[in-house]
Amino acid sequence: MYEIESSAKHNRVLELGIRFLEGELINKRVEAEHYQVNERSIQRDLDDLRTFFVEKGLQEGTDQNIIYDRLQKGYRLKRINKKDLTNSEALAVCKILLESRAFTRTEMETVLDKIIRGCVPKKNFQQVQNLISNEKFYYIEPQHKQKVIDRMWEIGRAIQEQLVLAVEYERQDGSVVQRLIEPVGIMFSEFYFYLTAFIENIDKAEHFSNQQDLFPTIYRIDRIRALRLLKEHFELPYRDRFQEGEFRKRIQFMYGGRLQQIKFEYSGPSPEAVLDRLPTAIVTAKKGGRYLISAEVFGSGIEAWLRSQGSLVKVMEPKDLVERMKAEAEKCRAMYGG
Repeated sequence: MYEIESSAKHNRVLELGIRFLEGELINKRVEAEHYQVNERSIQRDLDDLRTFFVEKGLQEGTDQNIIYDRLQKGYRLKRINKKDLTNSEALAVCKILLESRAFTRTEMETVLDKIIRGCVPKKNFQQVQNLISNEKFYYIEPQHKQKVIDRMWEIGRAIQEQLVLAVEYERQDGSVVQRLIEPVGIMFSEFYFYLTAFIENIDKAEHFSNQQDLFPTIYRIDRIRALRLLKEHFELPYRDRFQEGEFRKRIQFMYGGRLQQIKFEYSGPSPEAVLDRLPTAIVTAKKGGRYLISAEVFGSGIEAWLRSQGSLVKVMEPKDLVERMKAEAEKCRAMYGG
């Protein structure tokens, strides 16, 4: 008789545990009637399950417990996986991804769905879906319409294992070049993913405007028409290892060029926007509503940004940049008058 009762309790606890995991609400009176036991027996089952879930959660890094929901008048399992995204975090990541316009529509919808289904509890799933549904519906994929996620993984493997890549790359003018490159980093900026790499066996005098360039070349990943990982390894001593984070601080719009120190006067309403745009920038002086700003930057992309600021920016150094900015301004005045 005892064995029968013990087996019945075991099955009952197991069934209740599965239903808790599936998100069901458990009412003690209803369960007592269903299993034909008194409510004290169900309470002991709940106590056993509560102990089990708490101990299991500690092992798995999950904050979980059986709680009484007064509004719904029943018991449910509250779970917070410390390793997963919260509802708010998942929503924020989805919003950032949609704003980035980094992927084709198919890739974007797949990634968003996996984030929501993998991180958001079932009861909040539809709510998060509703909060991004409008942006998903009107999402505009990048003009290149190239899938990049799988290709990025191949490139990432080559970077990790220091494997030489053979690529066919389509330039801005539509011409295609073949290169053997040593990949050192993957970056994202202004809608596109980029590969930074050193070119093997290239005549810098013929192909580079700056023959002393020690920095990697930048390739848009969606323009790589063919890619093959070779068995050949390249050496990159730790002390000379390319630092993506440091490089990213200094480059604007992913234009190549040289490393330079610039100084300019900014008279706009938000110096914080400048400091966020140029992570290496510091305010060296302030007078009235004018800020003297110094920054270390890489490439010619900084010129495009400075010109976009119009009269809010006055370039002070370096001298050659000052001259180019003046020449550009005079050219514009000649073309449009004023």
